[in-house]
Amino acid sequence: MTRSIHLLVLLTCAVLSGKCQQYYHAHAHQLNKEPIAGPTLSINGVSSAVRTYWMRQATAALGAPCPFAAFGTVIVNHTANSGLGQIVCSGANANSKTGNPTMHGEMAAITNCSAILTDPTGPYKLTAAQAISAFKDLSLYTNAESCPMCASAIRWAGFREYIYGTTIRTLIEKGWGQIRISSLELIAQSFDLPNPTRVLGEILTNETDPYFAWQFDPKHECPKGCKRAASGSCGAGG
Repeated sequence: MTRSIHLLVLLTCAVLSGKCQQYYHAHAHQLNKEPIAGPTLSINGVSSAVRTYWMRQATAALGAPCPFAAFGTVIVNHTANSGLGQIVCSGANANSKTGNPTMHGEMAAITNCSAILTDPTGPYKLTAAQAISAFKDLSLYTNAESCPMCASAIRWAGFREYIYGTTIRTLIEKGWGQIRISSLELIAQSFDLPNPTRVLGEILTNETDPYFAWQFDPKHECPKGCKRAASGSCGAGG
């Protein structure tokens, strides 16, 4: 059944009866899995080469070649100029460093951005209200698809764009425990919020996927620059 037929059935169901919810729950997951823009397209005036550059910077935000929780994020201003864009802040998963289970890469980057944007001695010197408003002009790059918590934060912030690499499906296949709600599904339900967010997915997965493939598979090769230690973990030095 095509997307247009699905939407027609949903609309007709809503008008004629109260049985729409049953159909919706049966097919919403499929609707939310419709293809999104391809990774080689130029979207919002930003080329695929520039997207590739910033996805690599999201991975570089890890600060090490093979941390266990290799989730990195950069937040970029593409509206400042028509070239590469300007990085505002970055972040990496810091659960083990902070003892804060919510400190995923995206959450760390958003927290860092708020501090940088409002720093009275920094380059922006924004008020709190101005900083909140500034997010609508920014793009968030993360090397793995956001969990529901982080996807919600992205929508509450009102980012102009959300760009991810490795999918939640791939993370699950590689052994990572996940709340099984895709970021697309969550964002589709955020229509009441202002400042809609453009989603671009599966960018540079040939480079991001290996960062999440070794942790639960002792036979998988380590990421570039790492090697297996006696403990079985990947460590720097490969």
